[in-house]
Formats: sequence, C-alpha cells, structure tokens
Amino acid sequence: MLHRLLQEPHTSVTGLLTTVNTTHQRVAMHGTRWSILEAQAKAVGLPLHVVPLPWPCSNEVYEDRMKRVVASAREQGVTHLAFGDLFLEDIRDYRVRLLKGSGVSPLFPLWGEPTNRLAREMAGGGLKAVLTCVDPQKLSPAFAGRTFDRDLLEALPETVDWCGENGEFHTCVVDGPMFRHPLPVRTGERVDREGFCFADLMLSAPCDGCGTP
Repeated sequence: MLHRLLQEPHTSVTGLLTTVNTTHQRVAMHGTRWSILEAQAKAVGLPLHVVPLPWPCSNEVYEDRMKRVVASAREQGVTHLAFGDLFLEDIRDYRVRLLKGSGVSPLFPLWGEPTNRLAREMAGGGLKAVLTCVDPQKLSPAFAGRTFDRDLLEALPETVDWCGENGEFHTCVVDGPMFRHPLPVRTGERVDREGFCFADLMLSAPCDGCGTP
C-alpha cells in the first residue's frame, strides 16, 4: 500500500501510524518489535507515530486513543488516513465509522484487488517479508518464520488467502521498493501464545539508519 501511495503524483505521505502493546513493546497480532518498527520507518524515510495501548485493551480505550491521534493529525493538516484492507466489509465499515466527523477521510488504495494477483505482484516486485504470526486453526504452525515469496504462495492450502486477509497469517516487511535499504533481521524463538503461533523477528546487526537491535 505504501509503495502504491508513494507512486501517486499528487499524494503526499506524511507519516506511518501503528498501535503498540506497551506491556510487550510489540504490535499485538503481528508480534513486531518496537525496534523493528523504528527501523522500518527510517528505511522508508517517514516519521513513525505510535499509539500506545495497554494489555489487555478494551475497544473503548482503543477508540478513544485513536480518535485523539486522528484529531492531532487533523490539526497538523492531515486529510486522509490510508488502510491496507482488501475485502472485509465489516472492518472497512468500522474504520469509516471511527473517522466519521473527524475531518480525516479513510483511504483504501488496495480495496477489491484480487489477492492472488496482488500477492504475486508483491512477491515478484522486490517486497520481502516474514510470517511472524500464524493461526494454527487455519494454517500449519510450520509456516511461522517463513519468508513471504513465490514458493510460500504455492505451498499455501487452497483455503488460505494469499494475503492472509482472513487472519490466517500476519507478516513483517523487511525490504521492498519503498525501502532505502533492507533491514538485517534474523528469526528467533517460536512460541505458542493465546491460540497463535509466533516467530520472533529481531534486528541481527546495526545498519545505517536502522538503529541497533
């Protein structure tokens, strides 16, 4: 999504927005470490805006903190908030409702694109990612820690969406055409937690502009 937005001649991308579980210092479902988030932002040359969330976090707390961040962004001239959603109508409707009346409009650059075609485009276009979370009810835990590439796509069961849009898996991007340089990473421990299988991903070495592990 970011790559597509950066290619738009009349679009100005001003920053990256994410939530982080402050108890574990990670993006909740993806399991991505805060240090990698910072390295990703530096690699694409955009400021990172983190919304801290407690754990556990109620929906009321989530919505309150998101609305505060959106209000602050609007004061700074932000007009749109882009999401990478592909086809889940209920999720899209929720995001639209959350932004209603804020003065910031939702943007869905990839909405409705066939996910098999999009996955092939990403895998063949220089994007590199690692599966950091797998739902073992939908996909074998053996896929946790694997690289998102053409071999992986061909190995996915027919019931699994190639972009993981139904929650089958979550990824962490470590390189792509929107990156100035790849992130040096290594896969660490694999753990089962709260019904999901996580593969820990961490920076393996310092890199220019990446920060340190």
